[in-house]
Amino acid sequence: MDHQTEIELQAAAFRRLQKHLMEERLDVQNIDLMNLAGFCRNCLSRWYKEAALDKGIDMDDAQAREIFYGMPYAEWKAKHQTEAGADKQAAFQKAFAENVTKS
Repeated sequence: MDHQTEIELQAAAFRRLQKHLMEERLDVQNIDLMNLAGFCRNCLSRWYKEAALDKGIDMDDAQAREIFYGMPYAEWKAKHQTEAGADKQAAFQKAFAENVTKS
């Protein structure tokens, strides 16, 4: 497989993951993703931003989240995010510390 085809397939897989998380599994909360898998929608948007910065494209977290979520993050949270109990919040603190590093 040539490099360009590999890049196109990776991009298609990313778009499919994004669609799955943003349209098909709105019931799965970011905190659940982080606690189980060590990443969430916000991580994906941050990785998008980091890729943009690597290419010399100026982008902040809010811009990356709006691109990933398809709307401002505050709007998405108001529409889809539910409150997490103390047990999930405690697990999140551990998962966040283990998986998210400052760029």
